[in-house]
Formats: sequence, C-alpha cells, structure tokens
Amino acid sequence: MFGKVTIEDHFNLPDFAEKAKWWAGFFAVDADKHVREISDVDKIRLEYANKHGVGYHILSYTAPGIQDIADPAEALRMAQLTNDWIYEQIKDKPDRFGSFAALPMHDPAVAAKELRRCVEKYGFKGALVNDIQIAPDGKSLIFYDQPEWDVFWQTVVELDVPFYLHPKQPTGVVHDTLWADRKWLIGPPLSFAQGVSLHLLGMVVNGVFDRNPKLQVIIGHLGEHIPFDLWRINHWFEDIKKPLGLSIKKTIRDYFRENIWITTSGHFSTPTLKYCIEELGGPDRIMFATDYPFENYHDACTWFDALNLDVGQKEKIGRDNARGLFKLKSFKDCDSYDAY
Repeated sequence: MFGKVTIEDHFNLPDFAEKAKWWAGFFAVDADKHVREISDVDKIRLEYANKHGVGYHILSYTAPGIQDIADPAEALRMAQLTNDWIYEQIKDKPDRFGSFAALPMHDPAVAAKELRRCVEKYGFKGALVNDIQIAPDGKSLIFYDQPEWDVFWQTVVELDVPFYLHPKQPTGVVHDTLWADRKWLIGPPLSFAQGVSLHLLGMVVNGVFDRNPKLQVIIGHLGEHIPFDLWRINHWFEDIKKPLGLSIKKTIRDYFRENIWITTSGHFSTPTLKYCIEELGGPDRIMFATDYPFENYHDACTWFDALNLDVGQKEKIGRDNARGLFKLKSFKDCDSYDAY
C-alpha cells in the first residue's frame, strides 16, 4: 500500500550518539546500525520509506527521553532543545514529516506551555511522552492521572491534538524491586506493556477522560495488552467496582470508542490485529505504525501490505484514520488507492 502514515518513528540527536550506543547495547543486535538509523532523519529513513510505501512520518524523541531527567530545569531545557532541533530537520519537508513534541512532565503548567509552543509555533501534531516522569528526587515517579494534571489535559484538548503515551524502561525502585532479577523481561517482552497499561487505566479510573471528554490518547503495540482484557476489565468495573464506589461515568469500552487509539507499532501479527478489530468494534481507532528503528520498515510494511483485510479497513488503518486525527493535508501518495 502506498501512502502509509506511520506515527511511531523515533529519532535521537546526533550529539547523543555515544549514549545512544550504550543504550542500544541493551537491546540491539547491531548497536552501530541502530545509532546510525536513529540519528538520521531524512536520508536512511526516507530510503526505507520510499522502498516500502510510507508517505508520511510523525517523528518522536526516543525513549526514555525527557522522562528520565530528574531535574525539572534540565528536563525543560532538553525538551526545548530537542523540539527546536527536530523542527529544523523537517521544516522543509512538510509533505513527508511531522513531529510530536517532547515534554518535561514534572509540572503540568510547564508541560502545557511547551506543548502550546510546539503546536502553535512549529505545527507539531501533538505530544509523545515516555510513560512516567522521574521526579526531582531521582526516585519517585510522576503519573499524570490526578486532578492537578487537568490544566495540562485541558491544553491538549484546546489545541485539538492527541497525546501518545509511549513506554520507557522501568526506573528506580520499580526496576530494583520488580525487574532487576528479571532483566530479560524488560522492554517489549513485558515491562513496556505493564507500565503503559497501568498508566492508561489509571487515567480511566481516576476520571481524566470524564473531566476531559474530548481528550484523545494513543497507545502503541496493539494496545499494550489491554484489548485482550477488555471483557474482564469491563466485568469487574461494571459488576463489582462500581457498586463498591468506582465513580467513572462510562464503560471501559466507551473510553476505547471515544478517547483511546491503538497502533500496530512493533506488533506485526495478523491474528492479533484481527482480534483487535473485532474487540474494538471495527478499525476506526487503529493506526499503522512501525516502531522504527527498534523494529524495521521491511517487517512492518511487508506484513501490512500482505494483510488479508477488507480494502476499506486497510485504508483506514494504513492511512485514513491518522489523516483524520492529525488533520493531515497533502503528503506523498496520500490519494493513491490503486496500488497494494
């Protein structure tokens, strides 16, 4: 399929190549190749994209990113530096690239201000945040599901952009207590999904979507395990937790119909995708994504292009859902409906 839109495409600043190589050593078979790919924006990436039919990318600063910076002033400085840098890389290619804002998430008002700057000044398509923020003490963890964060969520809604909740590695006491002796489960095998699913469901049960009903949140990797538990979650919320005092206004399925999107990033399984389409009531809240360079364009795109799906479903997931959500106009092969 030509003109696919991928909305989880990571970058790192070339100045941080040494640290990126150290980090890549924990998961990449070829750390040097990973660093070359993640430090590049519009050369290697576009070669892959042109070969595999990707027309538009929404880029994001790689994990753990700003969320691993404990000092609030340094986190803000790095977020601004990163956002300014990526804008300079993509500003002359609006038909191929957009970007999510990287945000410091210590203070909701500061995060809201930086998001507003990026959307209004640079035309960024929303924000991507790497799960929980490390607090100034270097140990505590900041979630965004309490009422004091409504000033941030209200800004997201006002700007009419989505928020992508992306995983990061477990840190501090969480790592030391749960994962240090189980290091091979860190990342895609388990910890990423556990972290994001806890955070997103925390937003649900703590009323974030009730107080901000127009908020749109994206999670990757075909829903970080949540779609497979929807029946059980809904059963317990509706039949047990609400009689005990859970105050959310809607069902978990309502929030997935009205507020939550999932992507295919790093999860290229046809049976799983078809299950999610059925469980979520259709393809309207699912979007294609690669998770590049942690995964590769060849695997993501050849899998998607070969899918035995209804053409309308395929076009929605591959391009049209993202085109609508991000209000995309013209981009490479955006109206190509005749080549798969």
